Amino acid sequence: MIYNRLTNSILVLLFSISLTSLFGQDQAAIEAGKTLFKNKCASCHNKDMKTKMTGPALGGAQERWGDDVALYSWIRNSQAMVSKGHPRAVAIFNEFNKGLMTSFPELTDADIVNILGYINCTAAGNCPGDAPPPPPTDLGGDTASSGGQGNNSLLYVFLFVILALLAFILARIISNLNHMAAVKELGAEAPPRKTLAEILTSKGMVSFAIFALIVFGGYFTVRNAINLGRQQGYQPEQPIKFSHTLHAGVHKIDCNYCHDGARRSKQSVIPAANTCMNCHKAIKVGSEYGTAELTKIYASIGYDPKGDTLIKNYDKMTDKEIEALYKGWISENYITEKGKMDGEGEALLASQWDGIVASLTDKESGDDKIQGPIEWVRIHNLPDHVYFNHAQHVTVGKVACQNCHGKVEEMDVVKQYSPLSMGWCINCHRQTEVKFADNKYYDNYYEMYHEQIKDNKRSKVTVEDIGGTECQKCHY
Repeated sequence: MIYNRLTNSILVLLFSISLTSLFGQDQAAIEAGKTLFKNKCASCHNKDMKTKMTGPALGGAQERWGDDVALYSWIRNSQAMVSKGHPRAVAIFNEFNKGLMTSFPELTDADIVNILGYINCTAAGNCPGDAPPPPPTDLGGDTASSGGQGNNSLLYVFLFVILALLAFILARIISNLNHMAAVKELGAEAPPRKTLAEILTSKGMVSFAIFALIVFGGYFTVRNAINLGRQQGYQPEQPIKFSHTLHAGVHKIDCNYCHDGARRSKQSVIPAANTCMNCHKAIKVGSEYGTAELTKIYASIGYDPKGDTLIKNYDKMTDKEIEALYKGWISENYITEKGKMDGEGEALLASQWDGIVASLTDKESGDDKIQGPIEWVRIHNLPDHVYFNHAQHVTVGKVACQNCHGKVEEMDVVKQYSPLSMGWCINCHRQTEVKFADNKYYDNYYEMYHEQIKDNKRSKVTVEDIGGTECQKCHY
């Protein structure tokens, strides 16, 4: 009987492990796919997966392609597929006005599986229940998952469930052995074996449960408190689809050209629209979005791209007058490209104007005026009690922008690359060597440290050595 109970307990354990693992993996995969869709696809594809937007409706994409290898290649590099003359790729390219789809060579097979899983369950209306579709074979990509913090949390829950079940099984085994020993020693006078309810409500179990609750509660409270206000990986959608990949990557525009304050002040500053107009007074139609995004800039400041001039008394114009002006500009470009205004052009005209209104107004805050500054969404935000000076790092320390912000020149949508935590800053100060060469800002330190290096008393000078870890440097 004892062995039968032990066998049943083991079966329960294995079933629970399998169920927890499968459910957790499915849930994590759908969530990962949702995040990737928002960051990579949502700007051009409708989130309901059933209707067209700038790009096609994505629901049922696998069935329409019928070839996972080709579909994965299309997602990673659509233009390569078009160039090779793939019939499905060429058909989509022509259907959507030969608009260029952003390439995503960095997506692994697992990433694409997760995205398709999220698309399929969203289209079916049953997220997050269904598992993502199985990955196709021989795709030549990296099948490793891109991972994330959510996977670690799932692992902890999984391990906790295993340990709890093992503890329960061991407790039952010990109880059975104790009962057998008592029967052998006392015979009929042996006390009855404790029931499961008696074991779970015993003083020892209750004490252990309270202790575990205090330990886990304290751990998660401290952990969440430490992460309060941190937003590494934060990647919000902006009112204008400004591609750093195009501007900083392809065209090699220096970061300090747009973020002019980084080299001379505490703040890096958000570029004003007149900085954009230095180029876009001449470049009026974008290579990727056509008139859709640049017209938002023109509408915010009151620039007439047809007349090539700023509009006088723009703030007094009505919405109807503004709409007529910029719809005229958009339709003129469409007719120039297509030869005539057709139904597709009318839909494009309405879509782009709706985009202008949505990007430049905010009904919730009561801002219903198209005229005015562009409300960019702030990404990097330090607490008020932290002092950080961009000029001190960029001009004096000669720190590259990518050290803190990552490879922005490869980001279509900018995200917060670093945690921006105190520990992260201090570690950087401990590791970063001071650049004395041709740097007048460190003249006061150079002679002292130069002699120490010369006498082999030290091999390098870090920011920590010149006070980079003193509390008052950042908190005063």
